[in-house]
Amino acid sequence: MTLRRYRLPLIAVLFIIAVLAATSWWWLGHRAVANPPSIACSLPVDKADTPHAGMVWVPAGTYVAGDSVYPEEQPAGKVHVTGFWMDRSEVSNDAFAAFVKATGYVTVAERAVDLALHTGLPPDMQQPGAVVFSMPDKISNSDDIRQWWRYVPGANWRHPGGPATSIDGHGAYPVVHVTYADALAYAKWKGHALPSEAQWEWAARGAKSQAAADHAQPLQANTWQGLFPVANSNADGYIGLAPSGCYAPNELGLFDMIGNVWELTSDVYLPYHKGENESHDQLPPELHTGAGQRVIKGGSFLCAPNYCIRYRSAARQPQDEDLAVSHLGFRTVLIAPGP
Repeated sequence: MTLRRYRLPLIAVLFIIAVLAATSWWWLGHRAVANPPSIACSLPVDKADTPHAGMVWVPAGTYVAGDSVYPEEQPAGKVHVTGFWMDRSEVSNDAFAAFVKATGYVTVAERAVDLALHTGLPPDMQQPGAVVFSMPDKISNSDDIRQWWRYVPGANWRHPGGPATSIDGHGAYPVVHVTYADALAYAKWKGHALPSEAQWEWAARGAKSQAAADHAQPLQANTWQGLFPVANSNADGYIGLAPSGCYAPNELGLFDMIGNVWELTSDVYLPYHKGENESHDQLPPELHTGAGQRVIKGGSFLCAPNYCIRYRSAARQPQDEDLAVSHLGFRTVLIAPGP
């Protein structure tokens, strides 16, 4: 899910979150409990002659995109995708830190709030910050997201739960609290791009034109086990975010395509799935700003059978371009000859 599950205006959503903001915050996203012995978290080591380290080749193919669980996944449409390279895992804190060190980049969540763009914000929300998930003891209405989302001044990729938290010791975890502009800046620095929705979905399917139905909650993914948002049994080994490489990769060798964090794509969000006659390729530069929302894919550690059945390759949601949240990350792609 995103904060716009019901398409509320951004200002209204942020205001109601601020009303319930507390004075201290517990960063569930990086509160990783001791993982069971059966879970070994590591990524493969590339061979010396690997063409693009940390990436895997996704071959070309044609498939029928879309699903029938939520309205925005329809109509189904045939899509052709040319071959490309994709990051084996979500961009990590360590990788993003290297980008920031090399460029001096400042993320959106660390910058002064644009009060001309977001008018009427309460004082605490006029400060740089981000939205953080906080598990409540109980809820009164499962449609009221104010009970588990909080705007935290000072929360950003370095301090995911607020100023008192840190990513020290969590370099292998996916970077969060990145916006579309942040992810795009990183991708350009690498000489890469953000995946289109079609590229992402094709890769998540394992480059299979006839993928098996994947409506069931996956076993090899970091999702929510229990009744969201009040009870998580931790059956998958992590109650919040997990480092990359804890769960088995898909057929292409891609890790965490489903679960852990939602992933940004380059596509502007439309409230329906693109059909056969609409482009799924990388968007032209003029559409990279001002569109408001982007498609995100894959679900996150917060997806559960009773609330967010979006731990599927075809699932999709909108995400505000300038809203940093604690369950959203990204990976990149590269258009280059295959192996």
